[in-house]
Amino acid sequence: MAKKKKRSGRLTERELHERRRYGFFWYDWLWRIIRPALVFLASFVIVCGLVYTGYQQIDRMFFAPVDAGDAGLVEFEVPSGSSLSSVSRRLEEAGLIHNRSVFKYMADLMGMGQKIQSGDYELSRSMSATQILDRLIAGDGKPLTMNITIIPGWTVEDVAAYLVQQDILKTEEEFLSACRTGESYSGYYFIEEMLKKADADERLYALEGYLSPNTYEIYTSSSADTIIKRLLSQTEAAYSISYDERAQALGMTMDEVFTLASMIEKEAKKADFAKVSAVFHNRLKKGMTLGSDVTVKYVSGSQKMVLSASDLDVSSPYNTYQRKGLPVGPICNPSMDAVIAALYPDEQYVAQKYLYFCSKDPDSGELYFSKTQKEHDAAVAMYRPLWEEYDRSRGLSQ
Repeated sequence: MAKKKKRSGRLTERELHERRRYGFFWYDWLWRIIRPALVFLASFVIVCGLVYTGYQQIDRMFFAPVDAGDAGLVEFEVPSGSSLSSVSRRLEEAGLIHNRSVFKYMADLMGMGQKIQSGDYELSRSMSATQILDRLIAGDGKPLTMNITIIPGWTVEDVAAYLVQQDILKTEEEFLSACRTGESYSGYYFIEEMLKKADADERLYALEGYLSPNTYEIYTSSSADTIIKRLLSQTEAAYSISYDERAQALGMTMDEVFTLASMIEKEAKKADFAKVSAVFHNRLKKGMTLGSDVTVKYVSGSQKMVLSASDLDVSSPYNTYQRKGLPVGPICNPSMDAVIAALYPDEQYVAQKYLYFCSKDPDSGELYFSKTQKEHDAAVAMYRPLWEEYDRSRGLSQ
């Protein structure tokens, strides 16, 4: 029997053909599995590349810094009540963003359009649109609100200076100008009535006396007009119907009440308000001049205790040494305590007909009251050296 020929390890051509035909190579099935995944991965990489390239282009055109190399600060203000459209437009005009519409849509899409805070900012062209938006949302570091306190006895000019000192107003003039004419506030009945008076244009400030002393919470971005309206509204609310009825019973207008109250505020401490009011009421009834130093000081600006003859001789509708009756208008913004004292003078001092008072102690504000000219002259002679020393110690002597 013939021996069977031993086969080599190689496949014949026929066997190779059969295996290719029927997929018998071991890696064929693996390739069928891997190939779709590789195709997907390659496609994904290409798409991501296109998207990234597109994003880079869009970012460069709309969101990237206008000039990454320019870190110079640009002052930018967002006034109170500004709309997102207004802010976007002004950012574009300042060269801080590429496109106002894109910035607006971005802020709206992020739900941040209503969160931009008013204030003064320092931005730069090296900031991206999102960095600028974040800064405007965070605020300028200043509080949105603050408390202000108007002190009884302050004049319009004192209030204006205080508001500038508190960095609420940039200059005093806008506030003073509005208070000088008062024309923008005729919607308040007491201002309307005051402006109808024949001598209204003789006042230094039409609104003097009506800026109610109190503590108020206001927005730090408040305008002079906003603050004035707030103070006038407080006066309107504080002056009740019962006060108006009492004024009518005395034969006085509201303006006359506030004028008298302003003099009381300047002449005395609260404990003596009603007594000083009684003296003024008694003098008015007798047709005497009120002879009040504080009305002269309002015109001259003098802070001296002892006024000279030339001081007292100043020609002014506020000079109660020359003009009988009340001065042309209030000389400060009085407290409601002073207003009440003007309406309700001390009955005992009225009945006993006190007509004079003078300072006993300039530091404490204590007053000495007299019924007669002779008694008053004696008191003045006694206390005048104290007044002169007070002026010298403050460098106010002549």
